[in-house]
Amino acid sequence: MKGKSGRGSKAKGPGSALDAAGGQRDLNVRLKTARSRTASSQRWLERQLNDPYVTAAKRAGYRSRAVFKLIEIDDKHRFLKPGGRVVDLGAAPGGWSQIAAERVQAIGGRGQVVAIDILDMEPLAGVESATLDFMAEGAEDWLKEKLRGGAADVVLSDMAAPTVGHSKTDHLRIMGLAEAAAHFAGDVLAPGGAFLCKVFQGGTERELLDFLKQRFQTVRHIKPPASRSDSAELYVLATGFKEQP
Repeated sequence: MKGKSGRGSKAKGPGSALDAAGGQRDLNVRLKTARSRTASSQRWLERQLNDPYVTAAKRAGYRSRAVFKLIEIDDKHRFLKPGGRVVDLGAAPGGWSQIAAERVQAIGGRGQVVAIDILDMEPLAGVESATLDFMAEGAEDWLKEKLRGGAADVVLSDMAAPTVGHSKTDHLRIMGLAEAAAHFAGDVLAPGGAFLCKVFQGGTERELLDFLKQRFQTVRHIKPPASRSDSAELYVLATGFKEQP
């Protein structure tokens, strides 16, 4: 696997993961407006072309710029460990699964990565994946059956519900997915395990936060440098899963 995202170099500040992957920061590409392109699509395309994380991801052979969010978080908090068993929820197109497979050494068979998404995902070395809706009946059972020993050491969730443009509705949808992922993590994690999940700014709902604080030693909100500054996304990281009496 290309890139320098392994354990050898710990993040030294914002953008260090990007620097390690050979990203460039001085891009400034402007496109001529095409008649068939809307203003919003024009802005999106220009942002993609000027995004150093997009450039670095392509250069390193990663499937999406989102890999740098996981790299930056894990470089600091170190929860993806060799031999670990990882569940990746909302995995497509597979960027987080790529990083997880590298860091738990799933490609060599030492660790394990099991991934699902409602969208199709091209096969990845060291990753067992399926096209499944996590909220559908049978999805959780499939994941548990695939996990070695029926348990995981890390549950990742980058799931996002389709937005409707109404902030309160969109927030409720993403929090519904986050809560479902958290309860799944509480059901499958081994003692000491970790849970990383996307939420929206506005905070994690009290019910979810209370649940995580009861089941984990440490709970924190994180906005990694790779998360766009104008994005409302945050991540909640819960570590030190507590064995239940």
